[in-house]
Amino acid sequence: MIITIDGPSGTGKTTVAREVANRLQFVYFDTGAMYRAFTWLVLKNNVDVMDVAEIERLLATFEFNIIQEEGHKRYFTNGEDVTETIRSRPITAFVSQVSALKPVRDALLHIQHHFASGHNAVFEGRDLGSVVFPNAEVKIFLDADPQVRAERRLAEMVEKRPQDAAVLSKEEMLADLIRRDTYDSNREVAPLRCPADAFKMDTTLLTIEEVVNQIVDYAHKTHPQHFVL
Repeated sequence: MIITIDGPSGTGKTTVAREVANRLQFVYFDTGAMYRAFTWLVLKNNVDVMDVAEIERLLATFEFNIIQEEGHKRYFTNGEDVTETIRSRPITAFVSQVSALKPVRDALLHIQHHFASGHNAVFEGRDLGSVVFPNAEVKIFLDADPQVRAERRLAEMVEKRPQDAAVLSKEEMLADLIRRDTYDSNREVAPLRCPADAFKMDTTLLTIEEVVNQIVDYAHKTHPQHFVL
């Protein structure tokens, strides 16, 4: 069984997806980490994102692995641990542009299908229910007020990357979110969209636990055959 959770940044979808997977004892896959990992490889090799030939050459060398350590996932690109690095501001600044490239989405689509094979899984990203897994049994789309999303992202950055948060105001974070929303929603390849058959939730006034509870209840009610005790 596949559950997809899509939505823009700051809606809580990463934390929600991880908790839903834990509650249902499913595998959790963060597609954003995968795209960020490839973006890291692009920047490390000083490849121009407009140079399609170089991007395709780099894709042929791209290896993405996930290792579970003490309940936490660590992400490796070509053997190098990039778990912390891929959340940095330089990666965030370029990931939308890199992930919008058709060769990139085509190549990484196969990676996602490979990870899904033979598993009950929760996949989180921007085009999971609309493009990657159009036949997913359960599709969720999370949204929230942009101001609240900016506050959440900044709070997360203060906790995990204080050195970046120290030079970023709430107004700058909001501008970054709006810029990325616009770019992701208007790109030609796999734009950010709410699937027609998705359960849409506004998380502005909801806690993580409330969102998780609603999704788990929705999955049980719509597909009880997958949860027979």
